[in-house]
Amino acid sequence: MSKPEPARWTALLALLALALIWGYNWVQMKIAVQYAPPFQFAALRIVLGALSLLLALVCLRKPLLPKEIPATFWAGVLQIGGVYGFATLALVSGSAGRTSVLVYTMPLWTLLFAWLFLRERVHGLQWVAIALSITGLLLILDVQHLHGTILSKVLALLAGMCWAGGAIVAKRVRQTVKLDLLSFTAWQTVAGAVPLLLAAMLAPSVPIVWSGSFILALIYNVIPGTAIATLLWLYVLNRLSAGTAGLGVLLNPIVGCLAAWLQLGEKPTPIEAAGMGFIAIALALNAIQATKPEPQVVT
Repeated sequence: MSKPEPARWTALLALLALALIWGYNWVQMKIAVQYAPPFQFAALRIVLGALSLLLALVCLRKPLLPKEIPATFWAGVLQIGGVYGFATLALVSGSAGRTSVLVYTMPLWTLLFAWLFLRERVHGLQWVAIALSITGLLLILDVQHLHGTILSKVLALLAGMCWAGGAIVAKRVRQTVKLDLLSFTAWQTVAGAVPLLLAAMLAPSVPIVWSGSFILALIYNVIPGTAIATLLWLYVLNRLSAGTAGLGVLLNPIVGCLAAWLQLGEKPTPIEAAGMGFIAIALALNAIQATKPEPQVVT
């Protein structure tokens, strides 16, 4: 049975909101790591984000006890701890715009993982969108002009893989168990804080410089960048296939590159601009496909 049209359009609007929030967050993360060690910053933002979600559970009288603890834990470790840990570390030597592009290879990994583990098929215009997305990513990547070390690039790609893995875990558990969205998100964030806290305690570091810029970056990361954005992402996953949701967030690095250009002076090259155009077309095609009823699978 196909999903209702209003739910699909609402999910697509949520993807757009995510693009604006997460895209600009790359600028704020780059600013933050200039004043704080990466693991300390990542742990601080996730711990505060988890506390804000737990407080929301109490205020809204939602279920406090977590369900499906193993799945919640692994989704949190991958999608929260892995993504924010690797991505923040990558930003130490990598530029904000280009690092965001590498991290957002996640839709391609999500499509692959969804095919392998969820048996989800790629339909119609999604094939064209995938081809255009790959072309756009290669153009934006522009390896010869990519700033940062090889280590930074590898860390960013690992963050994308972790996100895709967490998306598949979250999607699978909600296919079999009815979970409260806010409760699952809160405990997923708590789980993701565990590896980040361990890394912050064990990794050599210097004290945080509590400047005004750092505090503003931290506030942005905690409220819209972590709490609100995580809720939006889980909402999207609940209403679109993992492949469609993963491919849709390709708009995020475009916003990240543009924001980094405007605020940090990371001006994109003509090749990168062409890549953004390819991805914009891919997103339009993907949105059209997402509004169509999904084909019935006969078993």
